[in-house]
Amino acid sequence: MARRAADDMFVGFFVNPAQIRYLAIKKERIINMQTSTCQKSGGCKIPDRATLPKELYQKLAAFVDTLPQKEGHLVTVLHKAQSLFGYLPREVLEFVAQQMGDPLAKVYGVVSFYTFFTQIPKGKYPISICMGTACFVVGAEKVVDSFQKQLGGIEVSEVTPDGKFSIDCLRCVGACALAPVVMIGEKVYAKVTPDMVKGIIADFS
Repeated sequence: MARRAADDMFVGFFVNPAQIRYLAIKKERIINMQTSTCQKSGGCKIPDRATLPKELYQKLAAFVDTLPQKEGHLVTVLHKAQSLFGYLPREVLEFVAQQMGDPLAKVYGVVSFYTFFTQIPKGKYPISICMGTACFVVGAEKVVDSFQKQLGGIEVSEVTPDGKFSIDCLRCVGACALAPVVMIGEKVYAKVTPDMVKGIIADFS
């Protein structure tokens, strides 16, 4: 289907051989953007020495197959990868680069630019505390301290020994009117104080 669509775009009569070569290259690029590595090879190449479940790689490859084209969808694919794996270690970034046809350096650049992405494993219930200016000036730092104390003294970016909770600090979540803001997974807590932390953790215990 992708090849037929690409062919239809270039129907016409051209007597200039240079034009024909140029259009052939353009057509092949469109096909490559529309076709995943799995579709072209008949199977997904799982990274060498992969330590994460192969089923998750297959799900990610299947998601890439649903995209109308690869160009401009790297962030979307990285979001999907993180939702599947929980974080983005090197082996996952290598797989994303392979599937999207992008240099690994470009994938790393995107992951390091957006604070949402993490290359460190998170807990089952990731705690994200906003440390933007609006949150900081009304006590976000004390909220962080309280979470650390309630979770046995773990540091920011660490995971509790039972794997249930992790703590991360974000630059800003864009909800300044609710400061200080804490997110656990997709659940948002507004105007959080240190005294509220024990009850918040209990919601997930």
